[in-house]
Amino acid sequence: METPHQSPISPGRSWYEEGVARPRFPALDGDARADVAIVGGGYTGLSAALHLARAGASVLLIEGARLGDGASGRNGGQMNTGQRLGVVEMEEAYGFERAKALFDLAEDAKAHLLDLMASENIDADYRLGQLSVVHKKRYLADYRAEAEKLALRYGYPHVNVMAREETAARLGSNRYFGGLRDTGTGHIHPMKLLVGLARAAHASGARIVEDTKVTRVRREGGGVVVETARGTVRAERALLAANAYGTKLSNKTAAHIMPIGSFIGATQPLPAGTDVLPGGEAVDDSRFVVRYFRKSRDNRLLFGGREAYTSATGDIGAHIKRQIAEIYPQLKDVPLTHAWGGYVGITPQRMPYVREVEPGITAIGGYSGHGVMLSNFSGRLYAERVSGNRDRLRLLEELKISAFPGGGALRAPILFLALTWFALRDRF
Repeated sequence: METPHQSPISPGRSWYEEGVARPRFPALDGDARADVAIVGGGYTGLSAALHLARAGASVLLIEGARLGDGASGRNGGQMNTGQRLGVVEMEEAYGFERAKALFDLAEDAKAHLLDLMASENIDADYRLGQLSVVHKKRYLADYRAEAEKLALRYGYPHVNVMAREETAARLGSNRYFGGLRDTGTGHIHPMKLLVGLARAAHASGARIVEDTKVTRVRREGGGVVVETARGTVRAERALLAANAYGTKLSNKTAAHIMPIGSFIGATQPLPAGTDVLPGGEAVDDSRFVVRYFRKSRDNRLLFGGREAYTSATGDIGAHIKRQIAEIYPQLKDVPLTHAWGGYVGITPQRMPYVREVEPGITAIGGYSGHGVMLSNFSGRLYAERVSGNRDRLRLLEELKISAFPGGGALRAPILFLALTWFALRDRF
């Protein structure tokens, strides 16, 4: 077992590092060539590398820190169903036909991830079940409408409406007014999934380098040049897959994807027989600043509930402990063994940003907290596109994702004010 380290790009030490031996890859040493250069070693980049290598392409994946230091190795592990927007919202925005195609694409992403874990023998602690719960009574009707539409118009029969009593029993808390139970999805250990993907991509012939920060990606002649302090990589094309950590590499990506901090705490193992989540489901709630939590295989509560729109993180553990105690007063004295954070990429529409930002240079990101399934699948769809099949990736490329207002100088403070207002609205 390796000694857990402090990530240079993400605050706090993650519980996910405990007991997971991450493979070590060398830094880039001199100039190199490849058919495809991939910037970013998270789910999107590793999935693309795996499928491209198996299709016969030479691939060089460049990670600026260590694999797993970014959001893919530190997230809440919840797979969810559909896109980040619910089907009611998607229909309002896109109409039924397109909303149904986007929902089906996300379900394909779910099936792909489960099949991938099975075919690559990746034991990522998969557990079944998702509870989406309501912290205000006025949201109950919207949740019921979502469940009804999923069943009748989208062919998804796995969501049931829970009354307040059932919700309290399944949560072990009476702080919510009802919700939905989804038995067609589940949750995973994100670091175990990432390590499994890395091993599979490497075994398939993809070259992976770590500790190699990319400083610039540009067109030159008929190809792409990726510049780093450790050497230059020349390729026919490049994939920008660093998401929240790579917005400085493209002005278009920077305009459309905003990094925000998200934070998680892990308690010590709860006593046997505790009434907290007796069915083992994952949970997300109806707040704009979502609280999301689940139990680990060794019976810890993993609780995420704080976002930050500035670089200040403060005492991560103290914030998380207060939010746990609001929902589970019986856990107010249970200590946290770990508290950590990372940065996720959001877009104004909370849907993925997929664009060819320059000829031969594609950016994929902005999953807006819904990336466990979509990032893995987007990497595969990018590999399909390189092989000549653009059909499935086009559905995401054609999404109209607006730029954040304010440009580079003002977008962060404008977003801070807007999202702080939404966070305040959660309380009233």
